[in-house]
Amino acid sequence: MKRYARRTGALLALLVALLLGGAGVASAHAALLSTDPAQGSVVAVPPTAVTLRFSESVTLEPDALRVFDPSGKRVDTGTAGHASGDASTAQVRIDSSAAAAQGTYTVAWRVISADTHPVAGAFTFSIGRTSPPATLTGVAGVGGSGPTALGSLYGVARAVQYGTVALLLGSVGTVLLCWPGGLRRRGVQRLMIAGWAGLLLATLAELLLRGSYEAGTGLGKVLDLSLLRQVMGEKLGELLAVRVLLLAGAGIFLALLAGQANQSDDQENADESSALVVERRRRIGLGVTGALLSIAIALTWPLGDHASVGMQVPLAVTLDTVHILAMSLWLGGLATVLVGLRTLTRDGGIDVRAVGRFSTLAFWCVTALTATGVYQAWRGLGSWSALTDSTYGRLLLVKIGAVLVILAAAFISRRWLALLRTDAAATTAGEADEAEVRTEVHVGASGAEQAEGGSGTEAPEAGTAVDVAAADGDAADDGDPERAAQLARQAKARAQARQRKDREAAPARGMLLRSVTLEAVFAVVVLGLTTALTNSPPGRSVAEQQAVAAAASRGPVDVTIPYDTAGSTRGARGKVTIDIDPARTGQNTLHAYLYDSTGKPVDVPEIDIALTLKAQNLGPLGVKLDHLDIGHYGTTALQLPMPGQWILAVTVRSDDIDEATVTTPITVG
Repeated sequence: MKRYARRTGALLALLVALLLGGAGVASAHAALLSTDPAQGSVVAVPPTAVTLRFSESVTLEPDALRVFDPSGKRVDTGTAGHASGDASTAQVRIDSSAAAAQGTYTVAWRVISADTHPVAGAFTFSIGRTSPPATLTGVAGVGGSGPTALGSLYGVARAVQYGTVALLLGSVGTVLLCWPGGLRRRGVQRLMIAGWAGLLLATLAELLLRGSYEAGTGLGKVLDLSLLRQVMGEKLGELLAVRVLLLAGAGIFLALLAGQANQSDDQENADESSALVVERRRRIGLGVTGALLSIAIALTWPLGDHASVGMQVPLAVTLDTVHILAMSLWLGGLATVLVGLRTLTRDGGIDVRAVGRFSTLAFWCVTALTATGVYQAWRGLGSWSALTDSTYGRLLLVKIGAVLVILAAAFISRRWLALLRTDAAATTAGEADEAEVRTEVHVGASGAEQAEGGSGTEAPEAGTAVDVAAADGDAADDGDPERAAQLARQAKARAQARQRKDREAAPARGMLLRSVTLEAVFAVVVLGLTTALTNSPPGRSVAEQQAVAAAASRGPVDVTIPYDTAGSTRGARGKVTIDIDPARTGQNTLHAYLYDSTGKPVDVPEIDIALTLKAQNLGPLGVKLDHLDIGHYGTTALQLPMPGQWILAVTVRSDDIDEATVTTPITVG
């Protein structure tokens, strides 16, 4: 027990210690970086197209972008597409004749992120002048994310899938690895069928709801075949279809598993050694087949979720699959053990050894969950502040709390299990004594029968004598010591049988049932939180997208710095103005304007400009300038390789001796 506690403590310590290690680039829901026309801008003439740029590649539906004039009439034409083949953009053409009215136009957009999650939004721009925007209702991205009823049903379908996959894989894994006799229990069979049927129906429900959910339409479009065809052409639709096919195979597997249980019953009277060999081979074959099906079914989740995009995709998908399998074995196994504990062992319920085997399996499942959970938290959070500042982090904290409750209940369950093992050992010893008593009774009765038979007197059958003696102890003949000893042994056997019955009804089994029930209840909570986590953008991605969007929203750099070389020439003191456009990574244009102390342009013998990114230990990067006019220097080939806070250094030499260097920070998006 102490060793188990130390292991659990070590795993929890590891979770906290490694939660935020490392750095990298994660990916989640796409973030809008820029628009053309710009948000809130006023343009003189109608644009020919509206273009949006996102932080990652996006999938577009035909109505991904919709443009409304001040009266609420659509002015876009054709279907949305990618600008110049760039998968991170969305573009739609504008009907110039329809967009002739001056005023404020509304652009509503809805796209599918690389991790299959839809994101939506809206922005405005104006033509000629500003005006109140059109009042739009029921448009995706405007005033909400879509109909609440549809979103709720879609979320329920995803949550049911997590619960039913745990029931299916956990119940099958438990009976194959820990409790083979459970195959014959009707309650366990119901668990397997419920898990299989529930997962199949929930997957089909998500497949039907997905098209309307992506498009942001109502429930009336759920059976729209065009939307269904569109979903089937996407990554998530293909994965859901593959899962349905795998579940068809799983149905055949369950039928074979039920047949294995029936064959085991038929072979009870057959040769014991040959029956064991055949049963072992069948269990191995079924175990391998079940393992392959379980892995394939579990893979359909990470391949269509957060793990499928961003950094370390192969590792993330592998560990996410292990996480789902461990979760299913643990939580689905709990439900199976709960069913077994509700029936006494003598009536076919789960025995102590099977519970002990599941306890060991559960420990290794928790170990796998902790290790993979650490990686998922590191990949998804990125900082301590994300634990409290992001929805993902707060949900993760609640999930960790629920898991801790389950672990505490599991610790208590192991204590009751230890008591049950003690009772089982005492019961085994009592059964051995009872068998010995029965043997002695049989021998004694046979001897008495032979003695009376030898005297020519007919004696009652041994079984009848035993039954009579058991029913009425006063009928014993005080003059027959052998008969008295026989009756005493019978009384002892009856007492041991009563004791065994009392042990089976002892509080340990009932308390174990209660603690396992507590684990199962919080397991449902964990499954619900898992669904919420998969629908929330990871904290690391939110922070990075906010930073990228903020950097992208910054305009050109325009700074003015005074200088003084302490010389005596006209250009010895004054100011220099630096313009960098667009002040983003890649190619930029730089202009430097020098003014003397009176504010007039002035030439100097030499001007040098250098840029340094201290955070990345990059630079100084020299800038080659051309003399364009009096006091005007510039270049169109300034390359800025990385975003961040750069230091701009300007060196002005006013004569052969006197020079000065001035610096100022600038931000590059």
